[in-house]
Amino acid sequence: MRSVRLETALTKFVEASAEALQTDIASGGEVPFELEPRTRRGGSTGTALYCYRALTGEFIAGRQPDLESLPSHADAAKRLGAFDGLDRYLAAAEVGQVAGRARVRAAIQVLLEDVFREQTDFELHPERLQAALARLESSTFAGTGELTLVATLHGLTIASPELQLTKGLTIAHCDALEGLPDAATASGGESSDHLIVVLAIEEDDAPDGPSRGRAVLADLLRALRLFGDGRVTLGALGWARIGSGAWNPMALGAGGRPHGMLLVAADQEDELRAFCNLVSRRAPHGDELAWALRRFELGCEREIPYEALTDHLLALRALLEPEGQASGLLPGRLAALCATQGHRAQMTERIVQAVALERDVVAGKAVEHAGGQALALEVADSLRALLRDVICGHLSADLAVVADEILLAPEQPSGEEMLSHAGEPEEILDLLL
Repeated sequence: MRSVRLETALTKFVEASAEALQTDIASGGEVPFELEPRTRRGGSTGTALYCYRALTGEFIAGRQPDLESLPSHADAAKRLGAFDGLDRYLAAAEVGQVAGRARVRAAIQVLLEDVFREQTDFELHPERLQAALARLESSTFAGTGELTLVATLHGLTIASPELQLTKGLTIAHCDALEGLPDAATASGGESSDHLIVVLAIEEDDAPDGPSRGRAVLADLLRALRLFGDGRVTLGALGWARIGSGAWNPMALGAGGRPHGMLLVAADQEDELRAFCNLVSRRAPHGDELAWALRRFELGCEREIPYEALTDHLLALRALLEPEGQASGLLPGRLAALCATQGHRAQMTERIVQAVALERDVVAGKAVEHAGGQALALEVADSLRALLRDVICGHLSADLAVVADEILLAPEQPSGEEMLSHAGEPEEILDLLL
């Protein structure tokens, strides 16, 4: 697949570079030459034949600082630095080991040499530019055994055309990449507005690629649901191919139906990258937190909020009510963790209502209405906030103990109480002490 954004940025830079280099030539600059011996046909002896070879790359390298000052250089360098196939592209060009910014600088030099190879001027030929860009982009999938997975992502939108989360894993708008399966970009029944997830799996891992790919996509979906508010889903069908072969459909399983839309702004992209990496590393296994996290995910896949309510309450009971449901401690503990002191009573009452709504749902007596759905979504949001804070390390996993400590702690004055004593510094001091 070819990145439209990368190709556009590089095209603008090459065009600007061609203009700058051609201006240099018009001002008296000259591309150096070297004499290159040629063997006579048939291996005959006699005077050797020589030809002149333009050292275009040497001329370009000598003007690299000027090219880096071009306005289009920054965007081209940024996108080239995030390009998955950059190391393989440099290796194919026999560039030695380089790191950091030197990798991008070397790649730009290679690309310009490829476009203008052995020219004595810098007239830009579109067919040569397209061929050079194609060779660059093909480095992403250079291995014949590498596996590429494509899936659709619903309930999420990103401000940028593409968002690379880690090496080999990218989220993009449908029109930001070329070479995708037609069915992945078509407007389907699940949503007419969706994103694409592309996952490239190295050749060494390709034999276990499908199972590993499903696991990576599951990790991504979990992180997105915790990052936002549980609305994001994957399409039930994905596509896979080996090397540059044909796309084959691959079942990913039911992902539920998205509710609303989670927007990731440009200034949130770094936060999302870090969060996805953290969730992948710290996701719990084999304990109450892992069980609650799975229940949260199951609830996210339910068709309607009422169907998810029991999943989310079960998860909260596992985390906050180890004594059992009969203890009735869940509402107060959840309010202690998720509400400010002045709003704990109100939230406690809301959770009591949610438990009553669950009983009506189980008994088949619940009537769907906006208030009940809003209540179910509040429970889901509270569970998501707790899971996120525990996984991020902001809260201890022993949430029941933390909640009891908050409830038993001496009451502190609220902001409203302090504001009501404005102009009475001695009474404010008494409250603080």
